[in-house]
Amino acid sequence: MTAQSINEQSWTIYGQRQLDYGYSPPVPDRIDWAFWPGVGPGAEVLGDLRGKRVLDIGSGPGHHAVHLARTHGALVDGIDMSPTQHQRAMADHGNEPGVRFVCADVADHLDDAEPYAVAYGIRTFGCIDPHHLLPALQDGLSEGAPLVFSALHTDSDSRGPSSTLASREQVIRLRDEEPIATQMWVLTPQLWEGLLTDHGFTVEAVDLLRAPQDDNPVVIQLVRARRLPRRHPTRISSRPRTHRAPVPHAAVGVGVILVSEQGLLLGRHRRGTWELPGGTVEPGESFEETVVRELAEETGLEASSQDVTLLGTLVDRVDDVLRVTVGAVVRAWEGEPANQPDESVGDWRWYSLAALPQGLFDCSAQILTAWRPDLLIDHPPAHFTPFRTGTTASRASAS
Repeated sequence: MTAQSINEQSWTIYGQRQLDYGYSPPVPDRIDWAFWPGVGPGAEVLGDLRGKRVLDIGSGPGHHAVHLARTHGALVDGIDMSPTQHQRAMADHGNEPGVRFVCADVADHLDDAEPYAVAYGIRTFGCIDPHHLLPALQDGLSEGAPLVFSALHTDSDSRGPSSTLASREQVIRLRDEEPIATQMWVLTPQLWEGLLTDHGFTVEAVDLLRAPQDDNPVVIQLVRARRLPRRHPTRISSRPRTHRAPVPHAAVGVGVILVSEQGLLLGRHRRGTWELPGGTVEPGESFEETVVRELAEETGLEASSQDVTLLGTLVDRVDDVLRVTVGAVVRAWEGEPANQPDESVGDWRWYSLAALPQGLFDCSAQILTAWRPDLLIDHPPAHFTPFRTGTTASRASAS
């Protein structure tokens, strides 16, 4: 299971236990970012909330959202992925003016929501993969929007934060019940700051909130950040060196390898050479698109670009023209090869690799030895550069 699915299950179990107990937390008189009433700042770190759209990340039973709506005049959307936590919020505060509760993954919610003016999370941020949450917040908050959240720094076993971006197992404790295992990102303030900076935020302050009891090692960090203005980069223009068309000096084409149980597909050119299917790349085409088009035009076979593997480029010269040929292997196709009207290559046949015909076209011979260096084929030298996606081409040489 992924950390996200584990956490959804964990908080669903937690919410169900609270439903079974019939427990509903009272709407607080202030926002407490840690576990201890009165420790640290309150809602003032969010700024003036009157009439502003506010995002509550991991809203749980909804009591914090209700406080901000009643006391500060905010319009709060409380988002929680746990259906039982959402059930608790709806049962107690579903008709609260200024508050709306949504059961959803917060990143999915932000995909369709209008940008929020403020976002916060009370001890919930560490329960969501930062690489999942922060890009969504980057797009889902208005420029200058405050983002304030608290997250675990040191747990009850005195384990401090990690400087590595990875989740670790923590537990949710509830009365005398068996602890509920969950996954949390317990990160150093420096790592949180780096992540936020990478996603378009500036960190304004990090406070460490400590338990009032001397024997309690738990520490909560309170992070205050703000969405930076979006950059609007200037597009760089380009122009030709001259308005005259360039002098033709290169030919670019593809050659296609098809191997079936019957052997390798070759066709005879009207000049007498045996050739792989292939042809010239047209303007605006990818090499894969050229392979599919030329295969259909010359043989009538239908293939998909997804079934094309590019081997690499072969470069040689014919008189004053530089010739670039891209070899390709097609893994699947439909139909039977047949002569096509107005094509210079036809008489398509399948040949065993152990009994290829004499008189192969130079480019076809070069492609075949790049694909299979063990084939005993003579041809003019060509410089072969394999593509990373190639198969045996990565070790082939067509010199």
